[in-house]
Amino acid sequence: MDLLKAAGHRVVGCDLGLFDGCEFSSVVRPDVEIAKDVRDLDIRDLAGADAVMHLAAISNDPMGALDPKLTESVNREGSIHLAETAKKAGVPRFLFSSSCSIYGKGTKSDLCEDDELAPVSVYAASKIAAERAIGRLADRHFCPVFLRNSTAFGGSPMLRIDLVANNFLACALAHGEIRIMSDGTPWRPLIHCRDIARAFMAFCEAPADLVRGASVNVGGNRENYQVRDVADAVLRLVPGARVHYTGETGPDPRNYRVNFDRLGKLLPGFKLEFDLESGLRDLAQSLKAAKFSAADFSGPKYVRLKTLQQRLHLIKAR
Repeated sequence: MDLLKAAGHRVVGCDLGLFDGCEFSSVVRPDVEIAKDVRDLDIRDLAGADAVMHLAAISNDPMGALDPKLTESVNREGSIHLAETAKKAGVPRFLFSSSCSIYGKGTKSDLCEDDELAPVSVYAASKIAAERAIGRLADRHFCPVFLRNSTAFGGSPMLRIDLVANNFLACALAHGEIRIMSDGTPWRPLIHCRDIARAFMAFCEAPADLVRGASVNVGGNRENYQVRDVADAVLRLVPGARVHYTGETGPDPRNYRVNFDRLGKLLPGFKLEFDLESGLRDLAQSLKAAKFSAADFSGPKYVRLKTLQQRLHLIKAR
């Protein structure tokens, strides 16, 4: 939000308020706020917009599994509805927040956008279905782009500690240990949440003929890590912590190392501002300044799954 407003854009935000009260720090508000389910947005809500940046979703594998039908309704049907409505409203650009998790159980290393997709969750499958349906809407007047984001991490006003790197760091600071539920070998591409926001800005401004209908992995080739590498990075910041492999989940079927060459070709001037080390260092400073505690770690405020379980009734199944 702050990046868009700093660039001089007038921002209309749409949010259902599911995570009201979960702020870590002051949140920059949009110029206009629509308190609405994304599935209920109509042409009047979108009229006059230059672009729609669609991030609304039941946002990861554990949350998606809470109610698979609801996940499909919001993530697939809601996304298609929004894209169709945007096109009817004459919005020229539609940026869809997809995910590298659609590669799931990766069949090879350095997966690129044209490689086989192997989703292992309702969440990932819903993203694939939405990409394909919205892609069919592309024409010279309507430019959809699909940003397949790496796993987010880093500090933000709406902090999440249910993301792997953030979780490891928060656990180390709160409990003096890092709890790894797998054997630590799966690969994940990581990206700071602010770099995701910067990528959305860049694709909003890119020439339409260059990016129309493109699916693009968003991240950096040097930012692929095995889960145990992430733990090692946290240990360098919290050297007194210990690593504990809990074995709760057994072998993790999600294992994907991703290639980001297409991003560099489409946006040659775009570079990540953060790597894992600098992003974790920045977050550690923020958590220490806020006196992040064991109660914060175990509570629902910064864990989206726990909050969603309490507020699921606010989203209607259809």
